[in-house]
Amino acid sequence: MINRGRMLAVLLTGQVMASMDGSIVSVAAQTIRDDLRADGAAIQLVVSGYLLTTGVLLVTCARLGDVIGHRRAFLLGLAWFTGASLLCGLAPTAAALVLARVAQAVGAALLTPQIFALILQHFDGAARRRAIGVYSMVLALGVALGQVVGGLVAGADLFGLSWRPIFLINVPIGVVVVAAGLRVLPGSRPDGRARLDPAGVAVLTVAMTALAAPLIFGPDQGWPGWAWVSLAGGVALLAGFAWYETRARHPLLDPAALRPEGVKPGLAACWIIMGCYTVFLLILTLHLQDALGYSPLRAGLAFVPYTVGFGTLSLTWSRYPARLREALPVAGPLAFAAGAAGTVGVVGLHWYEVGLVPLLMLAGAGHAAGYSPLIARITSLVEPRLASAVSALNSTGPVLAGVTAVAGLGSVYFAAPTSAEGLRRVVGVAVVLLLAGAVCAARVTRVKDPAKKRYGGKRAPVHRR
Repeated sequence: MINRGRMLAVLLTGQVMASMDGSIVSVAAQTIRDDLRADGAAIQLVVSGYLLTTGVLLVTCARLGDVIGHRRAFLLGLAWFTGASLLCGLAPTAAALVLARVAQAVGAALLTPQIFALILQHFDGAARRRAIGVYSMVLALGVALGQVVGGLVAGADLFGLSWRPIFLINVPIGVVVVAAGLRVLPGSRPDGRARLDPAGVAVLTVAMTALAAPLIFGPDQGWPGWAWVSLAGGVALLAGFAWYETRARHPLLDPAALRPEGVKPGLAACWIIMGCYTVFLLILTLHLQDALGYSPLRAGLAFVPYTVGFGTLSLTWSRYPARLREALPVAGPLAFAAGAAGTVGVVGLHWYEVGLVPLLMLAGAGHAAGYSPLIARITSLVEPRLASAVSALNSTGPVLAGVTAVAGLGSVYFAAPTSAEGLRRVVGVAVVLLLAGAVCAARVTRVKDPAKKRYGGKRAPVHRR
């Protein structure tokens, strides 16, 4: 008998570890630089190399879950991530830390897509909606929590180890979670028909690297020529990969996952919401520090109201009446846009901290309303056998959306004459994007659930491996 509560706790703890380590280093970057006498390029690789490696490998690792089994892939990825975290914490030089961070990202890329795939395989109906709500909360808030935890741990200088505990803390947690996973995660047989297509892996890896590298490193270098050449090449290779996948015998990313009506606009809306969240978090944090003199830790804690709004709605939306649940994907981006726009109006006021609380709660609730119910709706449109493909798209899309938003809108912020003006410009663009996200979400809500039609208005039964 599967204990779904314990299963979900194990999966989401792994997700928290992987999500937090994408941002936890940012707060301690200067301390690492001073301790290891690292140059700016090395620190940039320590911070961004993790995100680049993860984004490049997610689709391949999602398919690997089909080949070796999602349970085995999750546990292997978590064990790898834990071991690499130990190497990060013990790194004697900047070069060693960069290599350990890349290894850590490989483990994160392997474990992350298995989480959503296992949820889709072992949860259904109201239980799936609740699980997706909690999963979405952990996925989105891991970045913000990374900033807070990074500031707390690095600032505490535990045992005189300076920045090293931000990595070493993963080791005991990872060991416990792997041991628990061996006990509570249900067995999942590999898909005997699944294969890793070497040609598809090669083309996608090069395409994703060509796309992500200039988005991550280009802004700091003033968008040199190589960045634009790499972006153009990445787009061309990605188009070639999409064409190849429709003809491959064992596609790395099954195109059938995108065929049901509503899936494409639904994923687009999800990616827009996550991209706007990532850049809003970054730009508002920068403004609080640069213009208002906040410490990194205080700036991280300023997002607690956002966390409360997001967490509350993520944990409760599945219990709302069906008609209200159907309206949330459209109302969410609109509420997010209203909350984000409102912050621009109050940050210049004397009592701005009081005004930020309800506005950030509204933005967080809107984020949750737009993301969690939409992901649940998309999964209801796709056959269970395509769980890995949906998981790959749901894992990779937000990463690329976040990187793209930070690269593009981050440049808008830094080009502005003042921090306040940069914040206004970025939020203005984000509001327009969120309105477009609401339009995409509206297209999904109009699509009838094909499973309900086939089973006389009831949801289809769960098919487990």
